[in-house]
Amino acid sequence: MKPPPRLYFSLRSPFSWMALRRLEKLYPQAREHIDHRPFWEPGQQITEELTARGHGFHYAQMSRAKHRYILQDTRRLATRLGYRMVWPVDGPCPWWDLPHLAWLKARHIGRHHEAYVLMAAARWERGEDICDAVTLRQALAAGGEELAVLVEAVHDPQIRAEAVDALATAYDDEVFGIPYFAVGWHRFWGLDRVEDFAAELAGQQPSAPTGPDVHTGPAGPDERTVPLTAPPHQLLDRLGAYDSDTAGGCG
Repeated sequence: MKPPPRLYFSLRSPFSWMALRRLEKLYPQAREHIDHRPFWEPGQQITEELTARGHGFHYAQMSRAKHRYILQDTRRLATRLGYRMVWPVDGPCPWWDLPHLAWLKARHIGRHHEAYVLMAAARWERGEDICDAVTLRQALAAGGEELAVLVEAVHDPQIRAEAVDALATAYDDEVFGIPYFAVGWHRFWGLDRVEDFAAELAGQQPSAPTGPDVHTGPAGPDERTVPLTAPPHQLLDRLGAYDSDTAGGCG
């Protein structure tokens, strides 16, 4: 069977927050039909474990000039979409492992969407610092004690290992920014691609009978087939979709 569509989100990103809200309006089945995956800047321990496995992090920190632009652009976009937003003020060293590992733990009990809504509301509607353990616990407590204790997930070795796996998968999927969507070999990046992603979801057709997890490439002497679970650079390369330009080129 085809792997489900994938959606990479981050509790840090205002564009991710707006994109998920917009997507659920355009595609109400999003929570049931899409594999939601967290993406964040990990702390030192998880970073070291990723490096030991030969994985990295495609995302690059933005410049101060770009950050100032993002502040303005986010306000414009939220106003246009009709969303009430309070810009949060993060501490000097925000610990993004804390809320994202809480989400991973919530997935174990089937309450990850509810946990996400509570954390996103705390950050983007009330401007709270969800990288602070006390604040995060208070935000999650609105869903009861079962969610409040998720703040401890960051200390759970099993969840930390799962976090390393999640970021390694994002690296293999070549996620470089948020929000990031994937349907088969199609990739969509950014808030302005939500409509394209929703349209791709709505227009999906049953797979051709070429075997499990396989897409048949363009006709050729070897009738090449490419597993849909392969990293995107392998998919595009074998399908002949790459040019010979260098990374970052415009040719």
